[in-house]
Amino acid sequence: MKKTFLLVAFFMKVTISLLAQNQKLAQDWLVSPISQKSQVNITDSEIVLDNGLVRRSFFLGENLACYDYFNQSTQQQLIRSVKPEARVTINGRVYQVGGVQGQKENAYLKKEWLKNLRKGSSDFVYQSFEIKPVEPFVNWKANTWLPQTKRLEGKRLKLSFVPQNQDLQGIKVQVNYEIYDNIPLIIKWVEVENQSAKTTYVDRVVNEILGLVEEESAVVGSPTQMKKQHGIYFETNYAFNNAMRYDISDQTTHWLIDSTYTSQVNYNYETPCLFEVYPEKVSHIKLTQGESFKSVRTHELLMDSYDRQRRGMMIRKMYRTIAPWTTQNPIFMHLVSQNDEQVINCINQCAATGYEALILSFGSHLNMEDVSETNLNRWKKLADYAHSKGILLGGYSLFSSRRIDDENDVVDPVTGKTGHAFFGNAPCFGSKWGLNYRDKIKHFFEVTHFDIWENDGPYPGDVCASTQHPGHEGLADSQWKQMNIQKELYRWLNERGVYINAPDWYFLDGTHKIALGYREVNFSLSREQQRILNRQNIHDGTIEKTSAMSWGFVPLTKYQGGDESAILEPLNEHLSDYEQLMMIYYGAGVQACYRGPRLYDTDATKAVVQKTISWYKKYRDILNADMIQLRRADGRDWDGLLHVSSTLPQKGLAMLYNPNKEAIERTVTLPLYYAGLSKEAKVREKEGASKVYLLNQNHEIQVKVKIPAEGYTWLVIE
Repeated sequence: MKKTFLLVAFFMKVTISLLAQNQKLAQDWLVSPISQKSQVNITDSEIVLDNGLVRRSFFLGENLACYDYFNQSTQQQLIRSVKPEARVTINGRVYQVGGVQGQKENAYLKKEWLKNLRKGSSDFVYQSFEIKPVEPFVNWKANTWLPQTKRLEGKRLKLSFVPQNQDLQGIKVQVNYEIYDNIPLIIKWVEVENQSAKTTYVDRVVNEILGLVEEESAVVGSPTQMKKQHGIYFETNYAFNNAMRYDISDQTTHWLIDSTYTSQVNYNYETPCLFEVYPEKVSHIKLTQGESFKSVRTHELLMDSYDRQRRGMMIRKMYRTIAPWTTQNPIFMHLVSQNDEQVINCINQCAATGYEALILSFGSHLNMEDVSETNLNRWKKLADYAHSKGILLGGYSLFSSRRIDDENDVVDPVTGKTGHAFFGNAPCFGSKWGLNYRDKIKHFFEVTHFDIWENDGPYPGDVCASTQHPGHEGLADSQWKQMNIQKELYRWLNERGVYINAPDWYFLDGTHKIALGYREVNFSLSREQQRILNRQNIHDGTIEKTSAMSWGFVPLTKYQGGDESAILEPLNEHLSDYEQLMMIYYGAGVQACYRGPRLYDTDATKAVVQKTISWYKKYRDILNADMIQLRRADGRDWDGLLHVSSTLPQKGLAMLYNPNKEAIERTVTLPLYYAGLSKEAKVREKEGASKVYLLNQNHEIQVKVKIPAEGYTWLVIE
């Protein structure tokens, strides 16, 4: 009897544990969609944005003010102090937009205080609201492979503010918010409209101001020494500097001290808990009657964890939601060509092996800036031939890191001369040459019907002191104007189905792919070194961007001075290395630039490429799903990664590698929480028979696996 009771108690405990796990999975938006939709609720005293994950509330008193920014997953309130909705500098004078004044205690905020707070005498005041469905920021068109995507759904709230100052009559400020279904994300931007007959100059526009709860308390310590707010992630569409990481490329986010917060523990009031968004080097934007200025778009993603893996998955989910074009991931080869016949031969090789695209690499005989009828007809003929074979055709073009001449290069504001740009020498995008370059690229794609643009050295943020360039007035507006020229070009191409590789962070304005992050001279190292370095690059470069957003590099021929040990040509003599380098990248869902004159040189080489591409296409959906980094390559023991999906038939696919010269046997822990599994998983090695594994309370299984010497294997989870 006692034994029976204990068994019943045990199974009840197991059942309750499994029910708790299932409930957790059902409520986790990274695993399965929540039921609540985005909504904007309006009362006489409040406007509330809410989607069940994030809530942002505005009080309607003497002015409109945000008093509530709430993470419903963690129950964390982010707001400690009321701040203006925005701050604009117009004709040299600073104005607050929205917000109320008079809060005396700034460590926390009670709702009952709001009715006693007052507007500023010169502030822009709230006038009206408008609610619309969200619309895509880029009306993208896909001509390449992409996974199944969902239609963007959510709400847009537009708040209109008017000036109290009579000198600004006809100037209106609109504060825009977007909230999306099933993601704790809010996007904000500000528009300044000149509806007056006067010419107006807009200087700094601060489109977000938040008095956030502090991340830590430190009695002494400067803002640079203290942590910033980790409960929220910010990203804007104004980032550059070739870091190939957003946080370093960002030009707009500013963590400041709040002098009104006098009850903080920091002795010098230096806690970095006031957050503002604005580009530092943007001012003197001229607006004539009917013109408007649109600020950067600030993407605010509420975080529920300090775990780097989960935070990375949340950021990657943001890209899939608001920039779905970044999920496109065509299989391409990088051709170094000297004549048209080589292009035709490589198109045929792509078609024969299952490749989907061919990109004319740097050093090839393609010149997109030559818009002569002869050149355009030549490349249109080749593009037509590629299309007849089902192959996309693209090419490389360099904008920056080159000298044009004194008339068209960026002018240094200190010396008044050219030659001091980010890359040493660079053209100004607002110069005659720069504007002509933009127009030539557009014309080339319009006429030739090319499908891919690899834009090297896109606009890197150079300011220009010239007052003679037609694309900007002077130094003050030069960065903003050049940035907009670059972004408009990317959107124009994206909306016509052109796929864009660019080594800078323009994802939110239409680009598709950037490098994982690498040092070019590493590709002159031995093939053995490259295998491990590539796996390290994949591990590090896909934590905060998806595999589809990333590209790697495989030098088929000499690159950066490497010797014979670094390259794969002749391909048939290095088939094992060729296959493994392909599997390293395709196994991560990452496309690499296979740069050389051909994809295969013998039937045996052709068979290896066909086999690898066939394998990739068989598992393509799961290989392009989210990824968990299991163990970083260190050259000492196994390393690997795990793709997971709660919606696909295949819930996971693990790639495991062995860098050692002897075969190894290891017990590998596979975390399957994000695969949506809570009870059991069917696992097979390669195409073998499946074995059932029971998940532990952490949603994990342990699998014993043998990995061949200097080789790899894979596991499929169903």
